[in-house]
Formats: sequence, C-alpha cells, structure tokens
Amino acid sequence: MWAGGVWRAALSGGPRGRRAQSALAQLRGILEAELEGIHGAGTWKSERVITSRQGPRIHVDGVSGGILNFCANNYLGLSSHPEVIQAGLQALEEFGAGLSSVRFICGTQSIHKNLEAKLARFHQREDAILYASCFDANAGLFEALLTPEDAVLSDELNHASIIDGIRLCKAHKYRYRHLDMADLEAKLQEAQKHRLRLVATDGAFSMDGDIAPLQEICHLASQYGALVFVDECHATGFLGPTGRGTDELLGVMDQVTIINSTLGKALGGAAGGYTTGPGPLVSLLRQRARPYLFSNSLPPAVVGCASKALDLLMESNAIVQSMAAKTQRFRSKMQAAGFTISGANHPICPVMLGDARLASCMADDMLKRGIFVIGFSYPVVPKGKARIRVQISAVHSEEDIDRCVEAFVEVGRLHGALP
Repeated sequence: MWAGGVWRAALSGGPRGRRAQSALAQLRGILEAELEGIHGAGTWKSERVITSRQGPRIHVDGVSGGILNFCANNYLGLSSHPEVIQAGLQALEEFGAGLSSVRFICGTQSIHKNLEAKLARFHQREDAILYASCFDANAGLFEALLTPEDAVLSDELNHASIIDGIRLCKAHKYRYRHLDMADLEAKLQEAQKHRLRLVATDGAFSMDGDIAPLQEICHLASQYGALVFVDECHATGFLGPTGRGTDELLGVMDQVTIINSTLGKALGGAAGGYTTGPGPLVSLLRQRARPYLFSNSLPPAVVGCASKALDLLMESNAIVQSMAAKTQRFRSKMQAAGFTISGANHPICPVMLGDARLASCMADDMLKRGIFVIGFSYPVVPKGKARIRVQISAVHSEEDIDRCVEAFVEVGRLHGALP
C-alpha cells in the first residue's frame, strides 16, 4: 500500500510525489556530473562488441574483416578449444543448465567435487573449494579466516578483489610498498604482537606484468612466523615448468599456505574461481565464506569446460613451453622500436604511455589496423601511468606478433609516442 501510495501521490503531484521526483532529479544530476567528469578526463571505458568466439582472431561489431586479439586472458588458447567445448556440451547434457541452489542445500554435483579434487592435486594441496569467481574467493577468504586478533600484510598493488576482501575482515591491516621486502620485514616486525600474520600478494601483477619475489616473501614469513597467501589468477596454467604458477616457477610450492586462482583465464576462460590449501581451512570456508554460502553453484557446463582444460594442461606442458618464446619475441621487438614495456618475462606486456587520452586514442587506431587492444587508465591504474596492456597467447603465431608490433610502431609515430 505504501508503494502504491507513493505512486498515486506522484501521479497526482502531491507532496510525497514531488519529494520523490526531486530526489530522483538530484540523483540524475549527481550521476550525470560524475559521468561527464569521466568523459572529460579521457578515462571513459567503452565496450566493443565481439560477434565471434574468443580466440586469437575475432570479429568485432562495426569493424569489417577479422581482428587479431591481443588483450584477452586466454593465455593457453583454450577458451574455444574443441575438446573444451565438447566437454561443456557433455556436462550440459548430462547435468543440466544449472543447480538453482547454493552448494550446501542441493547444489553439489559429482562434477563439482571431482573438479575440486583435481585442482587440489594440480596445486599439490590438501583440498579445494569452488566459487563463482576468484573475486568471490578473495571476498570469502579473509573474513572467514582472520579475526581482530590477527594481522594481514598486503602488497600495495594487489588486485582490487584482494583489497576488497581484506576490507571485509576485522584483522589489523598493514600495507607494504610494492615488492619492497625491507618494508614488508618492517611491517612483519610491527605485526609480531598479533596471533596470526598472513602475507597476501598477487603472484603476477596484472597491470604491470611483474612477479612477486616469493622466495624472499616466504623466507621472511618463516623468519617471522607468518603464513603466505598468493593470488595466482595471472599465473595458473602457464607459469612454472608445468604451469602450476609462480610458486612452482620460484620453487616455493611447499612454503605457500593458501592459493586463490581462477578458471576464467588460462583454464578455459569461462568463469569460476577457487581456494586451495590446508584441508581444515577449506572445511571452514564451506561453513563460513559468505560468497560460497550465498551464491549459486557453478553451472555444469562451466565445470565441464574447466575440468577438460585442466586435463589438457596436465597431459602435456608443450603449450606452456611455447609461451616464453612468443612473449620474448614481442617484448624485444617493441623495446627495439623504442617503446617502454613494463614487467619482465610475463605474457602481460604493458606498453607504457602515461597519458590516458593517448592510450585510448592509440588503442582505437590499432583497431582500425586490425589489432584489438585496450587502453588502461585511472582508476584501473594510477594517474599518470596509463598504458595499453598487450597479452600474448599460446595460439598467437609469430606472424601475428610481428603484425601487432608493426601496427604499434605505425600508430606510435602517428601520435608522437615514437620519434
């Protein structure tokens, strides 16, 4: 009745209706001013519409011909792999479109448990738990694990999902300078008064393509009685000799306590995230992690695709080994042309430009030349550090990479980014 009363008052122009209209007008004014500011700063993010499957070559609405895609997280090229697609279709046929339930009510199928066990084996951990995304995995972990007696120490450039997850918990929060081990040690010394100390870091940082010094982090953690958590979203599947991630790459698999990662990048690219680590921790998350308790189960087709992608990865590391040479080819050719490329030896290759409008305009002109890349600017990256983030995939050919570099050189000269 109250809602109906508001509606009738609004129609009749009564005082309550006029107040509601005034509040809505105020909201519109605030939102329009905010949006105008984003446009004015050159940081507006448009969404290009893809009309094909994800892959190294795609079709984009409004652009004629095929486009080379150099900005997907499709590191291993498995997003449209025929065996991955077939596994998704089979799971859809056998287990249905979805569960219409959270896991603990009636949303756990055999394929969910099988994938969790497979992920735990892959990472050489005791157990694993699936989420709708790794953002949810990060949102669920810290609040469930840490109390006001504990402390979490976080790299200042950690992913937004780690930052938001830490905000949800009641632990004491310390932020150390990016990759600065002296600062981390100082923070660990300060945090000695707390019950648990958890160092939280990305394994590979998605905006800069740099890798956390896990050997040093684990050494400090051991020295000061801390645990280590690593987000491996931009490492799982392709870093390390067999694609286990940065902990395998740097030889500290037995020293990292907790790993969160995603199924939505190298492992099929659909959706889903997970936590893997000690069995009692995973059991606690099933009881207390809010995103797990209050979100529907992963759809069977997504589970089937991810499981097959993991099978392909564990059967052969040939795809993993092809990544390094292709990444080096792009980085070396771009640096020789005069571009500054952030990070090192990671398929994330940020082309540093500084100016947000320049990054956006160059990305638009790259598309005109058949190369799909995106400019990144504030608030995704700090002000003054705009860049075009290029991502190399195992399914890019050497010719694809050379064509991308040639387009960058042409567009860079056009916009004055190169002499």
